[in-house]
Amino acid sequence: MYRDWQEEKVQKMSKRQEDIEDKIEVADALTVKLLQRFNYSVSAMKTSSQHLSEVHALQVEIGELKGRLTEVISNCDALCRRISMEGPESLRSSIKPFAVGTADQEIQSSSSDLQRDLNRSLPSAETKLD
Repeated sequence: MYRDWQEEKVQKMSKRQEDIEDKIEVADALTVKLLQRFNYSVSAMKTSSQHLSEVHALQVEIGELKGRLTEVISNCDALCRRISMEGPESLRSSIKPFAVGTADQEIQSSSSDLQRDLNRSLPSAETKLD
């Protein structure tokens, strides 16, 4: 009778041990999957960070180019006004001054379009998690 009780206890303990081992295997598999997702997220963040640092440099360069372009347009506008006031008659009728405000708006519009396109092209971390 004692032996039966002892065997029953051994079987219960073996069953519990198997259950615990199964749970450990499941936890290990989940840990591996979580680690893979974490590594992908880190990689995506590094890539995004690099892209953003490149965007900042491009924004600075675009700002400089915008300043130069505004200066060129202003000079062209001044030249056109001078030709229309003091230039030969043959040129006066064909000259129309530039509108600097319009050029600024077009530059800002194209700059915001560029920013929008860059935001769309950045990879989404959610799309590659599985």
